[in-house]
Amino acid sequence: MERIWQIAPAVSDTIRNSFPEIHPLVLQLLVNRGLSDQAEIDEFLNPDYGQDTHDPFLFRHMHRAIDRTMKAIEAGEKIVVHGDYDADGVCASAIMVSTLQALGADVSVYIPHRMSEGYGLNMNTVAELQKQKVCLVITVDCGISNAPEIAEAEKRGIDIIVTDHHEEPPSLPTAFAIINPSVAADEYPFRALAGSGVAFKFAQALIKEDAGKKLKEGFEKWLLDLVALGTIADMVPLIGENRTLTKYGLIVLRKTRRLGIQALAQSARINLPSVDGTGVGFGLVPRLNAAGRIDHANTAYELLMTEDSDEAKQVAENLDKNNKERQRVTESMVQESKRQLGEVGDARILFAMGKDWSAGLVGLVAGRIMDQFDRPVIVMGERDGEIMGSGRSIPGFDITAALVKSSQYLDRYGGHASACGFTLKPGALEAFKSSMTALAGEALRLEDLTKRLVVDARAVLADINWELVSQLEGFEPCGQGNPTVRLLAEKLEVVDFQKVGAEGKHLRLQVVQSGVTKKVIAFGKGATWGNDLSIGEMVDIVFELSINEWNGSRELQLKLVDMRKSNV
Repeated sequence: MERIWQIAPAVSDTIRNSFPEIHPLVLQLLVNRGLSDQAEIDEFLNPDYGQDTHDPFLFRHMHRAIDRTMKAIEAGEKIVVHGDYDADGVCASAIMVSTLQALGADVSVYIPHRMSEGYGLNMNTVAELQKQKVCLVITVDCGISNAPEIAEAEKRGIDIIVTDHHEEPPSLPTAFAIINPSVAADEYPFRALAGSGVAFKFAQALIKEDAGKKLKEGFEKWLLDLVALGTIADMVPLIGENRTLTKYGLIVLRKTRRLGIQALAQSARINLPSVDGTGVGFGLVPRLNAAGRIDHANTAYELLMTEDSDEAKQVAENLDKNNKERQRVTESMVQESKRQLGEVGDARILFAMGKDWSAGLVGLVAGRIMDQFDRPVIVMGERDGEIMGSGRSIPGFDITAALVKSSQYLDRYGGHASACGFTLKPGALEAFKSSMTALAGEALRLEDLTKRLVVDARAVLADINWELVSQLEGFEPCGQGNPTVRLLAEKLEVVDFQKVGAEGKHLRLQVVQSGVTKKVIAFGKGATWGNDLSIGEMVDIVFELSINEWNGSRELQLKLVDMRKSNV
């Protein structure tokens, strides 16, 4: 399906005249990201750790939570950090346990098995924690949707502190304290923290309360590598406080002391001292996630916490193998899902399901299918009579809000506007699908299903130089809320092209405009675009800037996103 190129409105003369010192193209990119006054622009381009992060005690329950935790540490009570099995949850667990250990707490971690236990607290875990004489449980990246389990824990004499970032359910749990920026009654200034970000704010508060008695100066900032990993992994908006934490976190990550991360980068063939957000998102995060998707997330947690270099190397190699297996199985599930779907027509939401499909992979499959068909997708796996699923959605359809409206069919659920996970009640499959189909039909119009490619600005090839690349480095790290810059160049003459890579999988071009020549690389497009080009043809391209490093040399190139023939 041909995509509609949606070009951002041009900056007004008033704004342009207000910032004559900023390159017009860079100013357009800033305005596209909602930045139009000097203070916002300064914070975005040059975030300051001291000024642009918030006091953790602005959370309404933070004082209460810290008092209870310090009391547990001083009394030698057993504390359990209850984590989650994705990369964000594992990083949050490591942040919390590291801090509590440094304060002298009797603390252990519990991360549920994705397939056999599912997301969040469960009743069996609560009973087991009571047997172990646990007095305090601190959840990370989960808990906000576990009201029944938390009520049961209270009956058994276990205090629960919830640290989470997922959306507020219709009824909040009666926990001892709730630290969650998504709770409407909370007035914390930034709502979009990841689970690792919330755990870090809790750690910050503990560090402040300690006031240097047990923790060495600098302890806080050495946690930021985990915050960056978790925040990038969870694909929360990289704006505001997330941007500040991630930007400084990447600095720490490049010189991390964690042997496990060093080994993970080596197995992923990533140069850690120069890693950026893309390297984290496509190199480190999938390997951390592979633990919980294929086996058990404890493996990833142990990697982050180990102080043994041999263990770090072995675990990193195992995660790399798990990731390759994850890729193989995911591709098989994607192909079967597409076979089930057939012609999708005007369907507003798509469903696929398979026997024994891994609960750890259905979300990845849903994301792949959504990217292809540009509509909400729910993929489910049925195992031993239980159906667990995951959904991914497009703007205009809050998939977790739809789950709330369909909650009579669900045993448990949680998520965000664009992603969700759930477990169905027995026999509820068809009713659930009918409910979600009706809700998607109410929310989405046919035109909402047309694939759109958002373009930041028009540019000419003469604009594309090393000075622009240097200025765009200030936009890193890119992600949700701050997407990678995409530009449109029109009426370019193709002066050369060739298929490259194994079996001609990729396409390399040279294009010229007004005497300026640039190299273009189109990954995975050798067979499609390569068979439909001719020398001298005029094309329009949407591209991202990239740097090709080879044998010690650096070359500026355009990474092709989309192309069409010019209207000459």
